[in-house]
Amino acid sequence: MLLRKTALVVSVAVAALIASAGTATAAPAAAAAPTNPVIVVGGLSGVAVAYEPIAARLRADGYRAFVYQLPGLGLGDIHTSARAFATYVDQVRASTGASTVDVVAHSEGGLVSRYYLKRLGGTATVGRYVSLGTPQYGTYVANIVAFLGLGSCAGIVACQQMTIGSAFLADLNAGDDTPGAVRYTTIRTLQDELVRPTGNAVVNDGATNVLIQSYCPLRVVGHLGLVLDGTAYTIVRGALVDGPVRPNCLAL
Repeated sequence: MLLRKTALVVSVAVAALIASAGTATAAPAAAAAPTNPVIVVGGLSGVAVAYEPIAARLRADGYRAFVYQLPGLGLGDIHTSARAFATYVDQVRASTGASTVDVVAHSEGGLVSRYYLKRLGGTATVGRYVSLGTPQYGTYVANIVAFLGLGSCAGIVACQQMTIGSAFLADLNAGDDTPGAVRYTTIRTLQDELVRPTGNAVVNDGATNVLIQSYCPLRVVGHLGLVLDGTAYTIVRGALVDGPVRPNCLAL
């Protein structure tokens, strides 16, 4: 079931990538010349190709965009994934010569990168953090199981860590949600099949928390759609230039 789900994600992503390539020249440029490289962090069971559509949008807007696939597709310990991500950030900084990077993270990737910020000293190397449908305060186990077809959280460490009330989330959410000088933005959708309740995709302490349907009530965006949807991307792009929240509800 997991393989079928992964194949579906890949096929949807490839189709979207082809579509985005055909319209890339029409995408409006960012307000200012991008400086920080952007690392797109994948989620649970998310293969790298699934995130190429949003990476392609970023590159079309002038960003140096990189896609980080979680080790073992994110099924293992989030602490371990965060340490591996820290190494990857250093590699991107070394290859680009940039002192800081920006992070756009989907689903579990938002927890991995946020743990890096809060517990591994990442606030010194990240300028902006944008999460897409991340269960910051957990989600019901049944949603993860049903969405990914995993059958049970037994033996799947990351699934256990993303459940409401887990020891991992209790530690991550203790104290300040938004440490350092990083600008934090969360983006969520009412139609998210994985994050339930959807309000658990926000963080406190000064973050900009954006619900797509508060601005675009007729926009239907699912969990995977957050990395493919044009309206969601306009919010991401605004966050990366420290702009106001002005989603384009008609963006493709």
